Amino acid sequence: MLGIDAGERRVGVALSDELRMLARPLVVLDRGRGLAPVLDALAELARREGVAQMVVGLPLNADGSAGRQARRAQDFARVASRVVGVPVELWDERLSTQEAEAIVRAQGRGTRRERERGQIDAVAAAVILQDYLDHSAGGTPQEDSSSPAEGGDQSTPVGPLRGNAR
Repeated sequence: MLGIDAGERRVGVALSDELRMLARPLVVLDRGRGLAPVLDALAELARREGVAQMVVGLPLNADGSAGRQARRAQDFARVASRVVGVPVELWDERLSTQEAEAIVRAQGRGTRRERERGQIDAVAAAVILQDYLDHSAGGTPQEDSSSPAEGGDQSTPVGPLRGNAR
């Protein structure tokens, strides 16, 4: 399973283990040359790693409503699902960047340097994916199907879940 933190300049990518228990930062993709090379790289990663599902961070506002950034993430998820060919689920990513920065600081690395290198984005993707894995018990979404804006389940499927691969 891939976790995605889709920003305007960079896309952080994380990968789960085969048992869907642990997420680890994988790579940061630069959007400087547009979205197509990023999607191609994601498709290649998904093929190489046997990925059957992606989780894209949904940057909701503090009150749970969907703003401009959330709509961009939803658009990214729709396009990524079509291009990569695996189902995509959106997951509330509020505070994931702050948590990623705390992890980097705890490892004794400077957040400014890591942010400049873009590595915070891959760590944030791992935070998003780990949160999803922790709440989904083996990859099955929570029972509550109300929207995140209504305070229900954080997941918003873009496509159906398949298999038990990564």
